Amino acid sequence: MPSESRGCTPVSGSRVMRPVWMERPSVASHVSKAAVLVAVCLLVAFPFLVIVSTSLSSAETLDRTGGYVVFPTSLDFSAYEAILSGGIVTRAVLVSVGVTVAGTAVSLVATVLLAYGLSRRGSFAHRTLLAIVLLTFLFPPGVIPSYLVVKELGLLDTYASLVLPTAVSAFNVVIMRGFFMNVPQELLDSARIDGAGEWRVLLTIVLPLSKAVLAVIGLFYAVAYWNAFFTAMLYLNDTAKWPLQLLLRTYVLGGSTLGGSSSFDPGGAASLPPVQSVQMAVVVIALVPILCVYPFLQRHFATGVLTGAVKG
Repeated sequence: MPSESRGCTPVSGSRVMRPVWMERPSVASHVSKAAVLVAVCLLVAFPFLVIVSTSLSSAETLDRTGGYVVFPTSLDFSAYEAILSGGIVTRAVLVSVGVTVAGTAVSLVATVLLAYGLSRRGSFAHRTLLAIVLLTFLFPPGVIPSYLVVKELGLLDTYASLVLPTAVSAFNVVIMRGFFMNVPQELLDSARIDGAGEWRVLLTIVLPLSKAVLAVIGLFYAVAYWNAFFTAMLYLNDTAKWPLQLLLRTYVLGGSTLGGSSSFDPGGAASLPPVQSVQMAVVVIALVPILCVYPFLQRHFATGVLTGAVKG
C-alpha cells in the first residue's frame, strides 16, 4: 500500500507530508480573497453612505441629483436640527430608548431565571417546562391569540404591551441553558457544601462566569426591541406613544412626510428641510445606536453563542 495518503502533498526528501488544506495559500489565493472581501464591504457600505449623504444634503443638491446623493458638495445639518429640536421624532426616540432599556433588563432577568432552572436536572417540573419551551419552536403564538391575551390583561395602549408579550425568547433560553450546563458541577457542589443556597450560587458563581453569554443575549434582546414595530402597530392606538421604528415605517416606507406637523415645524412649511433629507436622517438615527453598541460586544459572540449552542 503506498505511503502517501489521498489528498496529501507528496514527500520530497525530508519534507514532512501534510494535507493539501494545511499548505500555505498562494499569492493568487490571497489576492482573490482580498478582492472578494473588499467587494462585499463596498456592497454593504454603499447604501449606508447614500443614506448619510442624502441626510446631509441641501435642497439644491437633491434637485440636481434626482433625490439621492453619494458625495454631498456641502454639508447641511438642517434635517437633524429639525428632528432633534423637539416634536414627534424626538419623542419617538425617547420611547424607543426607554422600551429597549427596560425590555432588555426584563428579558435578561426572565431568561436567566428560566434557563438556570432548566439547566439543573431534578428541579421542579424540569422536563415539563423544558418541553413547553421547546414546543414554542414548532407552534409559535399567533397574532390574534396574542392580541386577545394583551386585551384581556388590560395592556392595550400601554408601554408594557411592547415588552411583556415578547419578554422571553425560547431560542435565547436554549442558548443560555446550554451555557449554564457547562459550568463545572464540582464548583457548584463546593459552594453548596459551604452553605450557599441556589440564589447565592446563581448570583456569585454562575452569573460572573457567564458574562459572555449575557452580553450576547442582551444584544439580541436590545436589537429586537429597538427594531420592533409590529407590536406597537398592533397594541398602540395613541400616536404619541409610537416608538421610532413605527414612525420610520410610517413616514419612510408609507410614503408620508413629516412636514405640516405643528410639533415638528413651528415656523411653517417654508422652513422645513427637504423631505428626502428628513427621511434619511430618521433612518440614520434609527441605525446609529445599534452600530455603536455592536462593536463592543462582537468579541463575546464566539464564546457566548458557540459555547452554549455547540457544547451544551
